[in-house]
Amino acid sequence: MTDLISHYFPSLCVSQKTQFLQLTKLYPEWNEKINVISRKDIDNIEVNHILHSLAIAKFINFSSGSHVLDFGSGGGLPGIPLAVFFPDVHFHLIDRIGKKIRVAKEIAKEIGLDNISFQHGDSGECHDKFDFVVSRAVMPQPDLVKLARKNVASIQRNAIPNGIITLKGGDLNAELRSVKESSEVVDIAQYFKEPFFTTKKIVYTIV
Repeated sequence: MTDLISHYFPSLCVSQKTQFLQLTKLYPEWNEKINVISRKDIDNIEVNHILHSLAIAKFINFSSGSHVLDFGSGGGLPGIPLAVFFPDVHFHLIDRIGKKIRVAKEIAKEIGLDNISFQHGDSGECHDKFDFVVSRAVMPQPDLVKLARKNVASIQRNAIPNGIITLKGGDLNAELRSVKESSEVVDIAQYFKEPFFTTKKIVYTIV
């Protein structure tokens, strides 16, 4: 396991490889107790969840010292894999479901992440500012923009403007109509060759 992650990210250090390997074991173990990933899909944890989360790392190389909000993180995706990949970036994970945040917190603790924080609550309870907001199939992009734009900082420190980066799939034409002018859609299949990614997209919206 994790050979695929190493293949696509050959510059990973030994500790990062170890942490990704731990994730492939810890998520199935925790999923037996608290369902954070579809039980039909848990066997595909490396490709469909960890590697999928890391597509964001192909799209942007977050600058050291950046702060990123994982909106509706659930069991810690994409936030935990990204926190492993970017040890000099701080990730704040928020979700309304307490048991899912508990799983994310325990997994992060077990693999030794210290660049991550957690919040059990509604997005309206998070008033901090971040360079980027990331999310994975939580809600339509225009709705997310309305809720999360207050959390996007005005000070720039990355190569692209601050904004919202989401992982989505399928035909997005109707969903993105109202944010089309401020959004960029990227096919994840240009980064990863597995069939799972054929219809998967990254949507980046400047707010």
